[in-house]
Amino acid sequence: MNTPQQIPTEGVAGDISAYARQGFGTPLPLKAPFGLLIIDFVNGFADPAVFGGGNIPQAIEQTRELLAHARARGWPVAHSRIVFSDDDADSNVFCLKVPGMLTLKEDSPASAIVAELAPAAGEYVVRKSTPSAFFGTMLAPWLAQRGVQTLLVAGCVTSGCVRASVVDAMQSGFRPLVVADCCGDRAIGPHEANLFDMAQKYAAVMPLAQAIADTDALSR
Repeated sequence: MNTPQQIPTEGVAGDISAYARQGFGTPLPLKAPFGLLIIDFVNGFADPAVFGGGNIPQAIEQTRELLAHARARGWPVAHSRIVFSDDDADSNVFCLKVPGMLTLKEDSPASAIVAELAPAAGEYVVRKSTPSAFFGTMLAPWLAQRGVQTLLVAGCVTSGCVRASVVDAMQSGFRPLVVADCCGDRAIGPHEANLFDMAQKYAAVMPLAQAIADTDALSR
């Protein structure tokens, strides 16, 4: 069963009629097996004084239920965190745009995954130094080895690392399902605009309750 996709339009300004007229927003059929990717829900992004703000805390709270659901059903689960070397040897263009990223070191509290979503044994933790959890990492083969067809995505920020990872998931042959209320951004405008755009071009986008219902229906 695939419920018709309800593309979020709240907060998206201007005439969007061209999208439907040009064939964008076609529903993406979901297919089992499922996996879960939780992007950058670390202490620094949960703290508005560091890299956080907006609706990120609410998204973390919602993701607790999603993570429990994935574990109960035995899905492969991966987490990502941004980590730079202690001597900044891997500094890159991302750091030129956002120099504070270099403060996220392996042992930095700001780079640690929030306690509410701490990885369990057997869950893959991706260390990355660019927005996408796929670029230059072993995430794609790890998911493929476990047979994942549809990848549910949660995390932050919606307009940055979530979007970059969703595009790369699609390009790697996975069907991304962005769980809208499990994603957060430091500003709501970019959050809503990027949910809209991902739903038009790259992914299925739906709230947690629908994601659970639809994936359960396909797993029976």
